[in-house]
Amino acid sequence: MILPVYLYGHPVIRKVAEPITAEYPDLQKLIADMYETMYATDGIGLAAPQIGRSIRLVVIDVDPCAEMHPELAGVKMTLINPTLEVVEDGKKCSSEEGCLSVPGIHESVTRIEKVHLHWYDENFVEHDEVIEGYLARVIQHECDHLEGKVFIDHISPIRKQLIKAKINSIIKGRIDCGYRVKAAGTK
Repeated sequence: MILPVYLYGHPVIRKVAEPITAEYPDLQKLIADMYETMYATDGIGLAAPQIGRSIRLVVIDVDPCAEMHPELAGVKMTLINPTLEVVEDGKKCSSEEGCLSVPGIHESVTRIEKVHLHWYDENFVEHDEVIEGYLARVIQHECDHLEGKVFIDHISPIRKQLIKAKINSIIKGRIDCGYRVKAAGTK
């Protein structure tokens, strides 16, 4: 089932998400619904707070990026209770980002190029891996959602001022992005 995407300004977007267990109700259906929602909105990642659930769950499918990043061909991940650490020798890189919860805005964001990720997959199998490049960027972006952050938190105050009108339109739900949304003030 395709779920509505919660927009920037809705309280759930700023809430720190809670860990879950394998007993979380209807977890496999929720994961499937999140993938379906992500594909329907042309996203490459979706965190549970973006669909109104304040839990530590992320789905990622970066295969659409494989033309520019061949190493991403076939990469699809479900991250449950992910934790990430910056790898000390990791370099920083700036690249444009966008977000389903902040539609119509794309900004350059500087992120570390290498992270150490620990997570459980959809079967609650534990994983621990160092991830680099564009996939590390996507993972950092999605894990930010679990901490109540969005990509525009990483841009300069002057850039935020320049996009203020667009942000206010998103908060008020005055945006047409081609998919179902829930704006601030809606349950």
